[in-house]
Amino acid sequence: MVSAIDKTDGRSSKITITNDKGRLSKEEIERMVADAEKYRADDEKVAQRIQARNGMESYVYNLRSTLQELENVIQEAITWLENNQEAEKEEYEHKQKSLEKTANPIMIKLNSNFSESNN
Repeated sequence: MVSAIDKTDGRSSKITITNDKGRLSKEEIERMVADAEKYRADDEKVAQRIQARNGMESYVYNLRSTLQELENVIQEAITWLENNQEAEKEEYEHKQKSLEKTANPIMIKLNSNFSESNN
C-alpha cells in the first residue's frame, strides 16, 4: 500500500498496488525461454559473421593506413631525388640510410600484417 499527501491542501490518498495484471503465465515464460534457446544458434551465427566482418575491416583499414604511410615516405624520397640530381655520392648514401631507417619499420609492420592474415 502506498499513501501520499498533497502538500497544497493536505489531503491524503492511499492506493494498493497489486501485481495481478500484466504478469506472464508459466506457459508464456516457458515459451519465451524455448524461443530464446531456438534462436540462440542463429544469434551466434550472426555474431560470428559480424565479428569476422569487423576483423577484416580492421585489417583492411590498418593495411591502408600502413600503405599510405609508406607512400608518403616514397613520395618524399622521389621528390628529394628530383630536386637533388647533382648530389654527391655521400648525400645519396646518407639519404638512403635515412629512408631505410624510416621505411623499414613500416615494411616490418606491413609484413607482420601480411603474416597474421596468412595464419
